[in-house]
Amino acid sequence: MLREGVGGAVGRYGYGGWVQLDHHCKGQAKMMKDGKVFRVIQENCWDPEVRIKEMDQSGVTVQVLSTVPVMFSYWAKPQDTLDLAQILNNDLAATVKKYPKRFIGLGTLPLQAPDLAVKEMHRCVKELGFPGVQIGSHVNEWDLNAPELYDIYAAAEKLNCCLFVHPWDMQIDGRMSKYWFPWLIGMPTETTMAICSMIMGGIFEKFPRLKVCFAHGGGAFPYTVGRISHGFNVRPDLCAMDNKVDPRKYLGSFYTDSLVHDRGALRLLTNVVGEDKVILGTDYPFPLGELEPGKLIDSMDDFDHKLKDKLKAGNALEFLGLSRKQFE
Repeated sequence: MLREGVGGAVGRYGYGGWVQLDHHCKGQAKMMKDGKVFRVIQENCWDPEVRIKEMDQSGVTVQVLSTVPVMFSYWAKPQDTLDLAQILNNDLAATVKKYPKRFIGLGTLPLQAPDLAVKEMHRCVKELGFPGVQIGSHVNEWDLNAPELYDIYAAAEKLNCCLFVHPWDMQIDGRMSKYWFPWLIGMPTETTMAICSMIMGGIFEKFPRLKVCFAHGGGAFPYTVGRISHGFNVRPDLCAMDNKVDPRKYLGSFYTDSLVHDRGALRLLTNVVGEDKVILGTDYPFPLGELEPGKLIDSMDDFDHKLKDKLKAGNALEFLGLSRKQFE
């Protein structure tokens, strides 16, 4: 979700690269970046009442809100990214406060400056009441195993702050410049790299209480974990440099969302990652999302009611550290 008035960032910070909203007509806005249209969005991206109306139409009772990943802005000057993060986080908190039975918020952080990110994480949890934050699949040249990020993971453990990892900053040029490849191929690749970086980098060993969920069904990881494990064991000189534990042993240690658009893929995902570790994901309100939230889960004839309830609500509540009673 975006703040309706996001704009003027170039003037605010004094340089380009920022995404701004151009409300060119009623109910729509252009996300502009350096004078070019990045994406055209509708009012359900910024108006919570429109969201609630659409939630009611599709049977969604509670929605977890986070910013659009292009807003992470890890490339910018740290103090400027912190300023934007606070603007976005404050706006999200105001929406949650106004509609506490319908929305939950995940904050955003200036990850390129870990000291600032830790302070903002504390504010998100202690002052704004967020159960977690959304982070990107990498931070400029750092993958998620980077030692520079250790303080952030330590703070997340201490605060019981869950992390939702979303792919971003995919390659968009060269061979990836056509057929929507950055979104169709680049995003799953980014997510797979994020999972493997955290596993092979020993993040789950160093921070065993860290709660992490990866978007889009974990990318290609559930399908390729056999190859990854095999490679880890036959070439430990290349794969086991930072962690000696077979990647397979981390299955069940982290969450993914359910956004895979295919019944066979969802069945595989629940078998590989675990029935307790898959959370309904929709990517609402964007085209690659599930247009009828929960429809894929409901279509699974071999999933009983108990499992479907876990996937649509129970697992998310467990991940977020929340209870159903809060939303009754």
